[in-house]
Amino acid sequence: MVLLCGGLAVTLALGTRHSFGLFLQPMTMDLGWNRQTFAYALAIQNLIYGMAQPFTGMIADKFGAGRVMAGGAVLYALGLVLMADSTTGWEFGLSAGIIVGIALSCSGFSIVYGVVGRAFPVEKRSVALGIAGAAGSFGQFVMLPYGQALINRIGWHDALLTLALTVLLIAPLAAALVEKRRYEPAGLHKQSIPEALREASRHKCSFRCISRRI
Repeated sequence: MVLLCGGLAVTLALGTRHSFGLFLQPMTMDLGWNRQTFAYALAIQNLIYGMAQPFTGMIADKFGAGRVMAGGAVLYALGLVLMADSTTGWEFGLSAGIIVGIALSCSGFSIVYGVVGRAFPVEKRSVALGIAGAAGSFGQFVMLPYGQALINRIGWHDALLTLALTVLLIAPLAAALVEKRRYEPAGLHKQSIPEALREASRHKCSFRCISRRI
């Protein structure tokens, strides 16, 4: 149940995010924006999404991943509604960039992976994480045709409002991410947040991933 609900949540969250490119042409034409205005907001979204993940992960460790994901679903829906009602570039940057970026960090891989990894024993953990990761890619397969069909049928404005209702489905799915943590060894040292950050910064994979992105 954890894997199923977590995978569906990632499918909805990341699939909806990948459908934003479909809105570029109709929104810029109707609102008189240039492509840079739209692209700038999505660039902010990607930056916020990445930068906020350590902090949303910390909050999830303290208050529970289910609560963070449910809150992220509500914030995601709010961002989509504000996107639909944006008339200026700064409004679109606030909604599509900052609000949706934070919402994605609350409902994406960083939250789901942690819960799925702790919910499965070591011998099944890699397979479970692989399935959860595949769910994010599957979201593109499902949500892009869905988004395009909405735009064609009801227009980009109502399509965004419909997507806002769709991402609210993440909230009930988050109930399955309330953790029991059955497979944590007894007496395991609980790593503090500064300790985790120092360990991650010293790991060679961190520098390798950064260099690949650059």
